[in-house]
Amino acid sequence: MKELRKRSLENIREDFPILHQKINGEELVYLDNAASTQKPKAVINAIKDYYENDHSNVHRGVHTLSVRATEAYENAREKVSQFVNSPNKNQIIFTKGTTESINLIAGSLTNLIEKNDEILITAMEHHSNIVPWQELCKRTGAILKIIPINDNGEILIDKYTEMVTNKTKLVSVVHLSNTLGTINPIEEIIDTAKLNNAITVIDGAQSAGHLLVDVQELDCDFYLFSGHKVFGPTGIGVLYGKENILNQIDPYQFGGEMILKVTFDETTYNGLPHKFEAGTPNIAGAVGIGASIDFINSLDRELCHQYEMSLHDYALEKLEQFDDIRIIGKSSKKSAIISFVIDGIHPHDIGTIINQKGIAVRTGHHCTMPLMDFYGIPGTVRASFSIYNNHAEVDKLIDAIKLAIKMLKQ
Repeated sequence: MKELRKRSLENIREDFPILHQKINGEELVYLDNAASTQKPKAVINAIKDYYENDHSNVHRGVHTLSVRATEAYENAREKVSQFVNSPNKNQIIFTKGTTESINLIAGSLTNLIEKNDEILITAMEHHSNIVPWQELCKRTGAILKIIPINDNGEILIDKYTEMVTNKTKLVSVVHLSNTLGTINPIEEIIDTAKLNNAITVIDGAQSAGHLLVDVQELDCDFYLFSGHKVFGPTGIGVLYGKENILNQIDPYQFGGEMILKVTFDETTYNGLPHKFEAGTPNIAGAVGIGASIDFINSLDRELCHQYEMSLHDYALEKLEQFDDIRIIGKSSKKSAIISFVIDGIHPHDIGTIINQKGIAVRTGHHCTMPLMDFYGIPGTVRASFSIYNNHAEVDKLIDAIKLAIKMLKQ
């Protein structure tokens, strides 16, 4: 089958209606893509079309609208399956997002974790990849251990290798840091964990929209991401899991399609994937993420990455010219995220002034408080780039930063 010709990035901004507005009298410059990406017309129209023409509840309905809704929902699952190269679509569980996916795993693994077992995470993790494991350790008596990083924001692989022992039962690692932009060597991390039969969980919230993901090649046990960070809607997420582990663990929510048979004496759970999808699912969200994957597949992924990194490199070069700006996260392998602090100025003050120029950046701890403690800072200013940004917007960002410094250091 001949491969479809990939779209050019030229004029890609025209696909995103939200970008064509003014904020505080200035053209919107949206550089908060690590928090959430904007939505192309194709995604917006797919959700609108679903609600206007096909909406009903899914599964078990014999009427036409229910059949259509079910087909739309399950077709989206198939698209996600192919997107990450899952062996089959039954290993794709729809959730509310990456946070719920991690909580689902941590909530369902209780019967596989024992007292004094060890769970490993890194020092750069999002709170959503810290707190669920802390709670699992409280329930089971397991021990949470932290894989250290260096000042550049890179995992100390030698230390990690030493930490993995026969006590290690689970390793949960972010693929791409939302704060630092570091792309972690998850292939090596997974391989080392496998030598000790540890379960591997990869938080792909930031990576799925920017890097090619092949779960079979990675050989991870779980891979997770969110729709709203891959040009899709909020409220929909993906949990990929290996079939043998998904069959071993119990669901943590009950009712709806996850039921096969119920009597007053006992309940039999449904098979995969429905076993983990209690209640009425986010059907429109699934339709939306399916459309977002179609949109991503229409693009040259390598070209997208190169373009985003050209924006990153251009911005970094200009930021490094400021004597009072410190870059947080200098890994040799990065994505298009830049975090920085300005001596003597709180990140929120910078963000507030930048917003007056119509520029959206994220300020604060980015749900990585322990990482902020590591660097001895309250938070950072974070600019994160996507395919619809351009070099002129970087120039506007730099001018706004100059203005903020002038105003706040008078």
